[in-house]
Amino acid sequence: MAKPIILSVDDEPQVLNAVLRDLRGRYGKDYRIVSAGSGPEALRATQQLRQRNESVAMFLADQRMPEVSGTDFLTEARVLFPFARKVLLTAYADTEAAITSINTIELDYYLMKPWDPPEEHLYPVLDDLLESWWLEAPPPYDGIRVAGTLWSPASHNVKDFLARNRIPYQWLDIELSEEARALVEGVYAQQPGRDLPVVFLPGGETLVNPDLPILAARAGLKTAASTQHYDLIIIGAGPAGLGAGVYGASEGLKTLMIERHSTGGQAGTSSRIENYLGFPKGVSGAELSKRATDQAVRLGCEILTTVNATQVRVEEPTKIACLSDGTEVTSRALVIATGVTLRELDVPGAKELYGAGVYYGAALTEAANYRDMPVFVVGGANSAGQGAMWFARYASQVTVLVRGSGLQKSMSAYLIDQINNQPNIRILPYHEVRAVHGQQRLEQITFINNQTGEEATVPAAALFIFIGAVAHTELVAGVVERNAAGFILTGQDLIHDGQRPKGWRLKRDPFFLETSVPGIFAAGDVRVGAVRRVASAVGQGAIAVSLVHQYLKEV
Repeated sequence: MAKPIILSVDDEPQVLNAVLRDLRGRYGKDYRIVSAGSGPEALRATQQLRQRNESVAMFLADQRMPEVSGTDFLTEARVLFPFARKVLLTAYADTEAAITSINTIELDYYLMKPWDPPEEHLYPVLDDLLESWWLEAPPPYDGIRVAGTLWSPASHNVKDFLARNRIPYQWLDIELSEEARALVEGVYAQQPGRDLPVVFLPGGETLVNPDLPILAARAGLKTAASTQHYDLIIIGAGPAGLGAGVYGASEGLKTLMIERHSTGGQAGTSSRIENYLGFPKGVSGAELSKRATDQAVRLGCEILTTVNATQVRVEEPTKIACLSDGTEVTSRALVIATGVTLRELDVPGAKELYGAGVYYGAALTEAANYRDMPVFVVGGANSAGQGAMWFARYASQVTVLVRGSGLQKSMSAYLIDQINNQPNIRILPYHEVRAVHGQQRLEQITFINNQTGEEATVPAAALFIFIGAVAHTELVAGVVERNAAGFILTGQDLIHDGQRPKGWRLKRDPFFLETSVPGIFAAGDVRVGAVRRVASAVGQGAIAVSLVHQYLKEV
């Protein structure tokens, strides 16, 4: 912890210098002594100290200052540093103001000037106040802080990004905290615009509604490649990509992994994976993703975050990945592990309320905000079931809406058993959402029984959506063969009537995970017919690297 601060403000330079001399002589070893020559200057300094999340132990303010009096300054300063001790420096004529301040701003002490000798009239008082501050003041949080509102989509996106990249942060809700509001207003006073969220970085820098690549760079994530050419480029850092990254790097390939958001993919948002080998008590998707990411980096895999691969080109034998920052990286082999995203809910109101009660995927960062409120889940696969179990920890009731007859066709038996034993989860089969309603936030949803046609509109605090999958394969459109839904064909799926893919020049058939372009492989959910399980994706990533080695021997 950095030295706590004692801030003294007085508009008379001679008096201020005397105060500083006494403070430094007694407290300079254990505290940082800061001064201001006016009330406005002191307010600006206090705002900056709070933005940097410094720790202020005491304010000493002269009462008789023009523009901003001592009591006015302390009134505003106590909002930002409620635990700091407040001392008013007064003359005999200021006694009434000082006594009034004891009741109105909880003034801790007022001192008559002059106080010579300080050993008798100053230090004993301040010693007691500082000792009590140490006993009561919480240690300052020294990481990233995010200030915004629960119903701000941009605030949700920043929190979700930090959480999914395992970057600790402190959430400050400006609707619930006067201190948070004052912090944000202080930032707005210094720069144009009033967007949310406001991100406070440990070094004192502030970012207003930042783009994720900028936030990633400030948070210490890698956003630019260290070189242009690699043995292996992996696009996507879900379980398949991480599996390929671990095995590629460990087997001596110079490996680059490109991830547009956060490592772990959809699996990284899972609250609990119960059936992954080696974790008898289950493991959260975030923890599994962190372990795999750390392992890949330790073995030498380079991971870029918030960088999107927008296009793949081939200039034989080189594979080229065009990146969203305008740069290009090249490789001898390529693994496409871009996975899938959940299909959007196409009903009135869903788009407008995204991030303000309507979420795609588990959105674990938001679950605790809906304590004792009604929550709805749309979907019947494992991801929906895992989300429902997580939300049930907080919500008054979790209602799962399933289009079909139930969960048996698409959800693992162990998860169905857990849901059936959870008293605040109910399943509504044959139900679909028809509309969502709300002004600034989700307030109600309308759903229909697709067998009876009966509709109902009910209160809803949050709606978490897990429906269908859309493949992320636009970057290889026109390069490798895909099916009508955009999923990539590999291996024997490319052989039609005994004929290899058009343009295939090698004297062998495509390898198991190889696409219609030699040296470009696909792994995980992005493949046609993929088994959507974490273990399967990890295994395919490892197999893809084995096949990469075989391909590289050929070329």
